[in-house]
Amino acid sequence: MQDGDIMKIWIDLTNAPHVRFFKNVIEYFQEEGEDVIVTARKFGDIHRLMDLFGFEFVSVGKHGVSLSEKLEESSRRAYELSKLIIKEKPDVAVSKHSIELPRVSFGLGIPSVYVLDNEHATAANKLTLPLCDRIIMPQAIDVWDIVRLGADPNKIIRYRGTSEIIHFQNFTYNEHIFEDMALNLKKPKTILMRPEPSLASYLDADCRESVLSPIVEILKEYANILVIPRFKEQEQIFQGIENVTIIKPPVDTFSLMKRCDLIIGAGGTMNREAAIVGTPVISCYPGKLLSVDKYYIEQGAMFRSTDVDEIVHTALKLLVDTDKHKKIITDNLFEMIIENVYQAAEYKK
Repeated sequence: MQDGDIMKIWIDLTNAPHVRFFKNVIEYFQEEGEDVIVTARKFGDIHRLMDLFGFEFVSVGKHGVSLSEKLEESSRRAYELSKLIIKEKPDVAVSKHSIELPRVSFGLGIPSVYVLDNEHATAANKLTLPLCDRIIMPQAIDVWDIVRLGADPNKIIRYRGTSEIIHFQNFTYNEHIFEDMALNLKKPKTILMRPEPSLASYLDADCRESVLSPIVEILKEYANILVIPRFKEQEQIFQGIENVTIIKPPVDTFSLMKRCDLIIGAGGTMNREAAIVGTPVISCYPGKLLSVDKYYIEQGAMFRSTDVDEIVHTALKLLVDTDKHKKIITDNLFEMIIENVYQAAEYKK
């Protein structure tokens, strides 16, 4: 590429949190006059969030549940993406844990920037990391855990903090979020809960039940419970329970988390977001704990337990504890991504 040329950037979104992650990145490149093509698979709230933010995108592929479906859908999606990208001819490709983007971009000789924050997604990492030109990941993750899966250590760029810090690049808190959502809250304290990602390949879980169920049954007597399910089956688990409100995306979850008194999450992203906005958070993720979660636990910004009694005890204590968490030290991940996208495109010539 020459100075002054318009750069074409391909961004692939495969999970709902990726929409918020790349929101400011997409807007920045568009404002700079670059040509941005966004692809997104049909999964969770990806399409609804894209429509909410007013982004144009190309829907390609969907999520598989069983191992055979995952293989079939990913293979079909890689093929469909390759046909599209051959026509579009982007200068650089960017993703966060997309399985297909690194494979397509490598096959077509397009430099790729890959954002990683899950060292336990072994199968996905083995399929992608050896093919990536730049891998941006938190310092909290042991480099060896990534190198042993095929990543070139010379291509790894590390930063302080976790990927969720970029979600708040231009965040404006809406202190009236409860009123705007017309929530019928009967108790003075409110807890926001997020069930486990039971459809994920890295977690052996049943989508017809949730680790949050016994916790909800106890804490509903002490606080308003708001639940953000990941899919219809999880929504059905919590429907009809007294003092429990089902929150259906898209919604301003950042303001919701900040306004709530406590977050109890069986996943990862929302827990880390809560830690960043300063709301007390308990992680009851049923799988092996990620390094990025350990980072917040060590910082005193997150509590961790899978024992129901301990979770309830800690929750009741936090509901009356007004102490603030200490400030988390982070790098500017947004600027790091922008810089590496431009650098990756430049070395193509």
